[in-house]
Amino acid sequence: MIELPLMESDTPPPVKDFLTATILLNVLGWGGLAILIYLALPTAVPRWLFFFFSVLGVTGLALPVTAFFNLRFPTTPPARHTVIVRQATWFGLYGATLLWLQMGRVLTPTLAILLALGLALVEFLLRMSERSQWKP
Repeated sequence: MIELPLMESDTPPPVKDFLTATILLNVLGWGGLAILIYLALPTAVPRWLFFFFSVLGVTGLALPVTAFFNLRFPTTPPARHTVIVRQATWFGLYGATLLWLQMGRVLTPTLAILLALGLALVEFLLRMSERSQWKP
């Protein structure tokens, strides 16, 4: 039997493909944060769990937004599921980093903008690398 390679479509995946992941990340992230805030003392382990749950929660919020933006503004090659999840994860890491910097009272607007530009540059370079390896 001859197996044909999977054909990649010319459009990014629809937003509904991310519904399950969005719900799971939001429930785990924001639910974990709520439980942690109400039931834990601010020692070392709950503090790291705070950052972990905040990454999950912000990623869950950003996942359908990034999926929609990739659908609305398509690129060549089109963004796959892994790219959209990676972009949403950047938002989660950005949010947790801002929280961490604010806890140390070193967050400034300039630092927040520079951090966002740095993460955007990393994503741009990753997408450019994918574009250079893409064969139609």
